[in-house]
Amino acid sequence: MEFHRFGSIGAFRISREPFRLPPVVWLIHDDALGQHLRNYPEPHLSVPNHIEDWRAHFNACTDVVFPDSHLPLLYSPLDTGNFLVIPGSPVDIWAAKRYGLSHSQGTIRNQHGIKEEDIVVLVVGSYLFFDELPWDYVTVLRTSAPHVMDMARTKKLGVQFIFFCGNGSDTYNSAFQELASHMGFPDDSVKHFPMTHDIGNLLMFVDIVLYGSLRQEPGFPPLLLRSMSSEIPIIAPNLTVITKYVTDGIHAFLFNSGDPSTAASAFMRILGEKGLLDTAYSVALEGKLLSKNMLAYDCIVAHVKLLESVLHYPSDARLPLSFSQVKERTWLWDPFESKAALGNSSSEDERHIHTRIAGILLGESAQSNWTIDSDSNDTSSYDYPTQSDWDDLSEVEIFEDIEMREMEEIDERVEKPLLTWDEVYRNARKSERMKPEGNERDEGELERTGQPVCIYEIYRGEGAWPFLHHGSLYRGITLSKGARRPRSDDVDAVMRLSVLDDTYYRDLLCEFGAMFAIANRIDTVHKLPWIGFQSWRAAGRKVSLSESAEETLEKTMAGENHEDVIYYWVPMDTDQTSNFWSTCDCLNAGHCRTLFEDAFRNMYGLPEGVAALPPMPNDGDYWSTLHSWVMPTPSFLKFIMFTRMFVDSLHSLNGNNTEPASCLLGASQPEMPSQLSHHLYPRKGTAIVEYWKSL
Repeated sequence: MEFHRFGSIGAFRISREPFRLPPVVWLIHDDALGQHLRNYPEPHLSVPNHIEDWRAHFNACTDVVFPDSHLPLLYSPLDTGNFLVIPGSPVDIWAAKRYGLSHSQGTIRNQHGIKEEDIVVLVVGSYLFFDELPWDYVTVLRTSAPHVMDMARTKKLGVQFIFFCGNGSDTYNSAFQELASHMGFPDDSVKHFPMTHDIGNLLMFVDIVLYGSLRQEPGFPPLLLRSMSSEIPIIAPNLTVITKYVTDGIHAFLFNSGDPSTAASAFMRILGEKGLLDTAYSVALEGKLLSKNMLAYDCIVAHVKLLESVLHYPSDARLPLSFSQVKERTWLWDPFESKAALGNSSSEDERHIHTRIAGILLGESAQSNWTIDSDSNDTSSYDYPTQSDWDDLSEVEIFEDIEMREMEEIDERVEKPLLTWDEVYRNARKSERMKPEGNERDEGELERTGQPVCIYEIYRGEGAWPFLHHGSLYRGITLSKGARRPRSDDVDAVMRLSVLDDTYYRDLLCEFGAMFAIANRIDTVHKLPWIGFQSWRAAGRKVSLSESAEETLEKTMAGENHEDVIYYWVPMDTDQTSNFWSTCDCLNAGHCRTLFEDAFRNMYGLPEGVAALPPMPNDGDYWSTLHSWVMPTPSFLKFIMFTRMFVDSLHSLNGNNTEPASCLLGASQPEMPSQLSHHLYPRKGTAIVEYWKSL
């Protein structure tokens, strides 16, 4: 499973069932939450429980993947040892495209006080030294800055240098100004922006990007890639990780990393009498074209290797190709380009959106105890709750608790008249109606009054809640005790069928356990003429009923009596030319036919010489899957009686097996023993539905 943004975490609840078992890979591309984590000076000053909650979510993932090396540094308070960096994501290139469509270069230059004729040089470096002073910049600029300033005066050009480094604290700003004075810049020609500032905003109005870091990095510098994608001429040292992809004079202007003074010659190749030379623009264009797919192959292969390391395929799966056979070297940009053409209507700064998202993620609101005020440097100030505030809150809670207990004790001592049984019954009914769950159950039953059908959506745990439907046509049934959705009339299968309280049988029966629970004293929960079931996975795979299909189904159910007909809507995605038993054997390591024959022989007491395998139709039609079907309620009860006998027969075969860790379906070794109980009976259950349909 794969999640991209922070909104996903609240929806999917990856630390809850049913997502505890599958591997979870979380791709994080924005720094909103990471920047907020840095604003907590001490752990005890953070919003209570939120940091630990996020650490638990991160720990629930198999891998947390970042597109560059600086994001793991921001998220280090949440590091549980599963962080991974895979560079080359197209997100930065896509972000540059979006930002360019929604912002004006002239407007941004005016906001920063930059004249139209001025040449602006943006100096960037490595993200790995986030809070350190840029000593690498000093090495490069001390030898090249005087030549650049002389060149600008000769050509009558106004040149300004913008440094993108460090943080926005007063201490850092003071240290940087002192450092800048040693580089030989006039005071009015240098500006500093912290790395928390939106880099897209700066790239909109700068003319040249100078990469000033001389240290080797593990991958191609992300700031350099973002600059190239913005069609800006770049000047960079000829480090190995850069020359691996970039050619001097074609995609960028490179200088000798061993002799930083050669950076001045790179400026001479860019600056002309009235601005940038045509060569600079052509190189910038080539750099932009290169950046679109420069790291695509490496990124794709790295993700394929990651999936190979975390996925363990069952025996019935068709294995994908190895990463060594990956041939794609470009991204599919057409869908992104179409979306970019429609995305120009956004008028809100993306940075502000990220700030609001992070506030929501950390449980903050406009009424919280701390506020955010953004200034021109994009810094923030916070009013944290003090220890005195927490003490006052604790005292108020203690006082309210004492007062409530005193009122309860006084109420118990008051003499009350004895009530008749009718009055006791009426009071109990009134109390039940006052409970929210009771009201909602009553409302759910009322909504379904007069309906021909109810479809029960089987799920397990809170993680499946976002995949479930709402409305009178559907009703959830959970296989996890006490995991019903709030403000719903979901059925608790464990409460209706006590055998499901045993983890062994609950895992063994899986979704059939929910069907058995509904069939047990069915009149107390289902009183409609038709009944249906649908797995929560159907919505996740986008194969659940559409609104028009729901209307058609209800109209069909309300019509004439169809007796034992079954309607289903999720066909099996397999080769329909093979007969049923061959397909079942293919999906179950060749043991399906034998196992069914043994189970039926045991079930009906057939002698060895009599054929026990029932014939199945082979008319080229589709078989259903995911337990998504509807049948008349009387037919459902017959089906459950038959299924219970079949499961009992199958279970007796499994009980007679001398190998406790073996699977009758012949599953592969990696599935044993943890996945044995999750595959054995549910696999047979799908086939038994098909057999019932064929009768």
